[in-house]
Amino acid sequence: MANPRELDKRRKSIRNMRRITRTMELIATARFKKAMDRAAAATAYTDRITKLVADLTQAGLEVSHPLLEPRDATGHAKLLVLTGNRGFCGGFNSSLLRAGLSRWQELADQVPECSLEVSGKKGIAGFTFRDQSIAQEFTHFEDKPAFGEVEVIADRYLNDYTSGNLDRLDLVYMKYESISRQSVAVETLLPLGALVDDAGNEAGAETSTDRGTSSTLQYEFLPSPESILEEVVPTSFKVKLFKCFLDSAVSEQIARMIAMKAATENAGELIKGLSMQYNRARQGRITSELMDLIGGVEALK
Repeated sequence: MANPRELDKRRKSIRNMRRITRTMELIATARFKKAMDRAAAATAYTDRITKLVADLTQAGLEVSHPLLEPRDATGHAKLLVLTGNRGFCGGFNSSLLRAGLSRWQELADQVPECSLEVSGKKGIAGFTFRDQSIAQEFTHFEDKPAFGEVEVIADRYLNDYTSGNLDRLDLVYMKYESISRQSVAVETLLPLGALVDDAGNEAGAETSTDRGTSSTLQYEFLPSPESILEEVVPTSFKVKLFKCFLDSAVSEQIARMIAMKAATENAGELIKGLSMQYNRARQGRITSELMDLIGGVEALK
């Protein structure tokens, strides 16, 4: 028969764990709401400025920008993987780590020189455990990444690309689509041609539907298309990278919220089962003590 004291001790420890997981669930919920508001506010601006660059490049004018032109040969590629600093978020970090390792192997097989940069302590630990050399590590990004912090990284990428030290930049992050859906995204951010082409197709479809005429937009450039692209194209890259950091932060809080909710519910089920075992063990011990007492009374008679 199980010991009622041991069962009660285990039940109390699980209750304490349930309080912790419930608190973590509430904290993740509050952080998720704030992070989602910031991501939603940046989504419209990011989409619009990306479509603006696509419209400018497809306006039928002879305009060009170094960030929009693909390289003839890719000599140096860089991979940036966005993970979390903490665990207790289900398969969030493990999914990103698997996708990052897969893309890293592809780049290593295709490109002569590759460098790896990882954001988040979990990703750093995962790549280090697999004996992968990390060129840059970032651990200061939490659930509220600041644009100024991301801009420093973006400026470094832009300078390396324009100077010829970087030919390709890939990014692995968790893309936020809705509260019930987040998916691992592997995208090529530099050169910007692929992203601009996708945005241009979407913008063209919307324009054709709304106006029923041509999908080509007409712009008047002041002072010149080159000067406008010189400002807009780098900004579009920066806000795109910032949006990826925001999506990753929102997705991490959603994953932690769901994981802690499941842990809280599981703890409740365990407590319920232990309570039943405790009551049966306690009742059995009381019955055994009564039988011993009755046997002693009968022996005295």
